[in-house]
Amino acid sequence: MCAKATMEEFEALLNESFEMDTPEEGSVVKGKVIAVENGQAIIDVGYKMEGRVDLKEFANPGEAPEIAEGDEVEVYLRAAENARGEAVISREMARREEAWDRLEKAYADDARVEGAIFGRVKGGFTVDLGGAVAFLPGSQVDVRPVRDAGPLMGLKQPFQILKMDRRRGNIVVSRRAILEESRAEQRAEVIGNLSEGQAVEGVVKNITEYGAFVDLGGVDGLLHVTDMAWRRVNHPSEILTIGETIKVQVIKINKETHRISLGMKQLQDDPWDLVAAKYPLESVHTGRVTNITDYGAFVELEPGVEGLVHVSEMSWTKKNVHPGKIVSTSQEVEVMVLEIDSAKRRVSLGLKQTMRNPWEVFAETHPAGTEVEGEVKNITEFGLFIGLDGEIDGMVHLSDISWDERGEDAIQNFKKGDIVRAVVSEVDTDKERISLSIKALEGDPFAEAIGGVKRGSIITVEVTAIEDGGIEVEYEGMKSFIRRSDLSRDRAEQRPERFSVGNKMDVRVTNVDSKSRRLGLSIKAREIAEEKEAVEQYGSSDSGASLGDILGAALKKD
Repeated sequence: MCAKATMEEFEALLNESFEMDTPEEGSVVKGKVIAVENGQAIIDVGYKMEGRVDLKEFANPGEAPEIAEGDEVEVYLRAAENARGEAVISREMARREEAWDRLEKAYADDARVEGAIFGRVKGGFTVDLGGAVAFLPGSQVDVRPVRDAGPLMGLKQPFQILKMDRRRGNIVVSRRAILEESRAEQRAEVIGNLSEGQAVEGVVKNITEYGAFVDLGGVDGLLHVTDMAWRRVNHPSEILTIGETIKVQVIKINKETHRISLGMKQLQDDPWDLVAAKYPLESVHTGRVTNITDYGAFVELEPGVEGLVHVSEMSWTKKNVHPGKIVSTSQEVEVMVLEIDSAKRRVSLGLKQTMRNPWEVFAETHPAGTEVEGEVKNITEFGLFIGLDGEIDGMVHLSDISWDERGEDAIQNFKKGDIVRAVVSEVDTDKERISLSIKALEGDPFAEAIGGVKRGSIITVEVTAIEDGGIEVEYEGMKSFIRRSDLSRDRAEQRPERFSVGNKMDVRVTNVDSKSRRLGLSIKAREIAEEKEAVEQYGSSDSGASLGDILGAALKKD
C-alpha cells in the first residue's frame, strides 16, 4: 500500500513538472546572480538552467557595471541550451525589450523620456534611452546650432520622442523640443512682466542685416535697424556690438507669437519736432549725401533729418542723367528747402535752386543781337544745337542758317564739333530756349537791295529769262517773276516773246514779301496807274475829251 502511494505521488509530481511552463525562447525571464567571475556573471534562470552574461551588459554608457552575487536581474532568453549545455541569455536585449515597452507607452502619452548621448553618427548623435538606442538629428540638439557637443556627452537629460518603429528598431528623439517648451514657459513668464512703452535693459545677442536680437532675461526681442536711431543706419554694427548692454523701449508685444519689438530711438528726442522751425521754406543749408537712387539723392541735414533732392531738382542743364553723375555719397552739398511734410516726415530739397538759372543769366548778359560763338553739339532735322556759356544750348533753326540756300541744303555744310558764330535772336527763360541765327551775322541782302522800295513804287528791272508763263527779271541782284497776265494792260500785248533778255523796263511793285524774299511786280499795274494819273490831270469822261486826247496831251507834256 505504501509502495503504491509512493508511485502515485511520483507520478503526480512528474505530471506537475510536465504541466509547468518552461521559459519560452525569445522572452524575458527573471534570474539570480550566483557567481561573478572572469568578467562574466553566471545567472540561474530556474528550470535547472544557467547562463553567462558579460559584465559590460550591466553598465550604462560611460559608467562601470554594477552587479553582485545574489542580485536578481531580468535577462533575455535567446536559446534554452547551447553546445555546452548552458542557456544563451542577454541582459542588454532584456533591457532593450523593457525599454521598448516603456518608450512605446511614453510615446503614446507624449511624455518625456530620460537618456544620455553616447556617440556621434552621420547627421547627428546616438542616445541611450535605458536600453534602447535612439537617433538624435543634429538639428534637434539645441534651439541654435551646436558647434561643440562635448559637454552634452554622457549627461542624463530629458528627450522627446518624435518617431518610433519597433519592427525596424528605429527611434528618433529631440532635445530641442524640450528646450523650446522650457523656453516658451520662461518667455511667457518674462513677457507677462513686460508692457508696451516700458524701458528695459538687455544684452545684444546677435546682429543681422536688418537689426539686432536683444536678450531681455530669457526672452529675445528684435531691435529693427530703423528703430536704432533717428538718423539713417546702414548696418546695425555701426552702433551696436554683441554682448553690449543697452537700454531699449518695448514698442509692441504679440501675445500669440510672443514676439517683442524694441526701439532705441524712442528713448531720445525726436528731431522732427523742431524741423519746421529750423528749416523754413527757401532757406539754404549744407547737408551730406547719404544715399543715391534712380529718382534722386537723400541729403542729411542733421542726424535723424533727411530730405530728398529729386532728380528734376538737381541741375538746370543736366536732364535725364542718373543722380550719381551729379553728386556722390558722403559729399557735402548746399540745398534749398522746397517743401516740408511733418506728418509724413518728408523734406523736399533742391540743389539747382542754390544756383542762378543759367537762362536768366544768359538773357542778362546776351540780349537779342549779341554775337556768340560755340560748338555744334547736335544736328537734327530742324536745326543746329550750339553749346553756349553756362552749359546751355542754343538752337539755329533751318530758316536761320542761310539767306540764299534752302535750310535743308545749308545744314549739310555743318558737322558736330564745328565752332560757329551766330547772333542771339530771342531768349525764353520760362521755356529754357535760346534762338540763334547764323544768317543774321551778315546783313539781309534782300532788305539792302529793296532799300526804300515799297508797295506802289516804280522801279526799273532787267529781263533775265523768257518763259511761257511770263518773264524773269532782276532788280539789284534780286530775282522776281512777272506773270503773263501782268505783262500789259492790253490783253493782246500779254506775250512774253515780245520781250528779250537784257530789256529794261519800268514796273510797279505790287507786293513786298520779306518772308519769301520776293517782290511782286507788274507792267499792267504800272500802265493802269499812269492812265489813272493822266485822267486826273488832263480831264475826265465828263469833259468830252477822248482817252486818246488825254494821253496825247500827257505825252506832249512829257
